[in-house]
Amino acid sequence: MSIITNTKFALAFIITLLLGFTACDSVVSSEPLPILGNKEIVDGETVYHTIRDWTFVNQDSVTLSNKSLSDHIYISDVFFTSCPTICPKVMKQMLVLYDEFENDEMVKMVSFTIDPKRDDVERLKLYSSNLGVSSDKWHFLTGDKDNIYDVADDYFIVAHPDSDAPGGFDHSGKIILTDKQGRVRAFAEGTDPETIPPFIKAVKRLIKEYETIQ
Repeated sequence: MSIITNTKFALAFIITLLLGFTACDSVVSSEPLPILGNKEIVDGETVYHTIRDWTFVNQDSVTLSNKSLSDHIYISDVFFTSCPTICPKVMKQMLVLYDEFENDEMVKMVSFTIDPKRDDVERLKLYSSNLGVSSDKWHFLTGDKDNIYDVADDYFIVAHPDSDAPGGFDHSGKIILTDKQGRVRAFAEGTDPETIPPFIKAVKRLIKEYETIQ
């Protein structure tokens, strides 16, 4: 991912914060969340950045696609089970989010392994079982390596093999919120716990947004 893309994404996040979901604000705003990423005008209509179609297999050997999640908003990240650096920090924050939204049926969670060669279904099952999470709520996905990296790029997450990086992979710790239309609406830095409270407010704002239009 280019420095320019990262800079634009960071600026979009700052704007989102200024629009109202700060950690000190106890009231969840009713204003819609911004839609992040580049957009263009096609035939007079605004076309927003969306996540490409994907299909992978979860820890229960169940095939899951983004279309399977079309009735849900979802929180996602990338990881690998043998990661010796940032993954445990990010996973700790993902568990905070899991506890926060465990009983909200609109919210799902998705973690993509960037080491599918080693992270097969059996290994992902053991990993998720050790976390003590429900596989219906939180999907740990494996599949074609190149497809996973392409999808990570759509989520504005840096992920690629790197023989010089600890564990053999270089990746960022972003946690992404995606809406029912496959658009990115907010993100947190999983290595920074202070970004989680505003991210929780963003999720609640998006839930409220869909409840309003039902």
